[in-house]
Amino acid sequence: MSDDSFFREVNEEIRQEQARALWDRYGPIAILLAVLVVLGTGLFVAWEYWVDSRANRSGDQFSQALTLANSGKADEALAAFEALEKDGYGAYPLLARMRAATVQADKGDFKAAVVGFDEVAADGSIPSVIRDMARLRAALLLVDNGSYADVSSRVEALTADTNPLRHSAREALGLSAWKEGKFADALKLFEQISADEAAPRNARQRAEILAELIRGSGNAS
Repeated sequence: MSDDSFFREVNEEIRQEQARALWDRYGPIAILLAVLVVLGTGLFVAWEYWVDSRANRSGDQFSQALTLANSGKADEALAAFEALEKDGYGAYPLLARMRAATVQADKGDFKAAVVGFDEVAADGSIPSVIRDMARLRAALLLVDNGSYADVSSRVEALTADTNPLRHSAREALGLSAWKEGKFADALKLFEQISADEAAPRNARQRAEILAELIRGSGNAS
């Protein structure tokens, strides 16, 4: 046997001994880690499937409730939305609350509708933009079914120059003010809308017409 062959065999034996020593020391840990990775992957896949299943089921329930509402079956739709509020997943319970209030309004129960929107607006767990939308929806119903004070208490804060809902809030408040004979207040609100270049064109056009009507009536002062 040559010296090179001898040294190669010795090195191979040393490497094998080192490998066995490493396996004896770290092998069980490696097996445990592999098992944990497999289990973790399986649990994650199962969790994703569970989440997707719940979301899909809630989506189907919401779609069915909308179909009932659009078919004029208000009471059945309200029952479906109520069930979704209790057992739905993700954003669907909130969507069900908002839509249920709309169905109440459609069937002429404005008091119940306003209560529904007010409850959403008062729920601190809901994103502020949705709460503001609920305030605005309640205020729009109260233009014809409440007082100026009722409307103002819900949308006064939304009329600020930086609020993205200011145009609709000012319009609701202006209509309510006009209804109660507060012509100067109504005119000011309509002028704010018509002068706001960020307001939608149709909102500006309505505001200009309403402002002209107030001026033409001679009640602007």
